[in-house]
Amino acid sequence: MDEQALIHEAQRGSLDAFNTLVLHHQDSIFNTALRILGDDDLAADATQEAFLSAFKSLSSFRGGSFKAWLMRTVTNACYDELRRQKRRPTTPLEPDTEDGEEMDSPRWLADPGLSPEQELEADELEHALQHCLDNLPMEFKTVVVMADVQGMDYSEVAIAVHVPLGTIKSRLARARLRLRECLQGFTELLPASFRLEEGSSA
Repeated sequence: MDEQALIHEAQRGSLDAFNTLVLHHQDSIFNTALRILGDDDLAADATQEAFLSAFKSLSSFRGGSFKAWLMRTVTNACYDELRRQKRRPTTPLEPDTEDGEEMDSPRWLADPGLSPEQELEADELEHALQHCLDNLPMEFKTVVVMADVQGMDYSEVAIAVHVPLGTIKSRLARARLRLRECLQGFTELLPASFRLEEGSSA
C-alpha cells in the first residue's frame, strides 16, 4: 500500500482513498481506544469520532507519521469521551459473572480454539492487565498503550501526544514500573518470565 499516495488522493477529496487508509489503521486505532477507555462501545465511538475528525482535518496533515497523527486524533477523542463520562455516568450493560462482577469479555466472543480453562486464564489475565492500565494516570496510560501495545516507536508517540521525546521515555519508564508493581498482585496469572522471584530486585 502506497500510504503517501493514498493520503494525497484523500486530501484531494477521494473517499475511496480515505476508506483504504481507515481499513489499514482501524484495528490499531480501535485497540488503542479500547485500552485507554476499557470499554468496547466507548472505544468504537471514539474510533468513529477519530476518523471523522481525521477526514475533516486531513488538509492539515503535513507529512511525517500518519499513524502518529491518527493516534493523536484518537487520543483526543478518548479524552473527550472520558470527560463526557464524568458528566454523565453510565450503567454497564454487560452481564455479570456469578460473583456479581461485570464481565469484561462476553463468553460468546471467546476464541473457539481455546479450552475452557485457557479461556478463563486469558480472561483473568486480560482483566488484570486492564485493571492495572486503568489505575495509571491518563498521560502514562496513553504512552504505554502506544509504545508497548501498538508497538509505535518513541518518536511517533512523542508526535502523537505532542510532548518531547525525553518526556515520553520518562513517562514510559514510570508507567512500566507501576504496571509491573500492579501485576505482581496477579502473579499466578502471569507467564513465568514476568514473575518476580522472592527477594529479586529485577
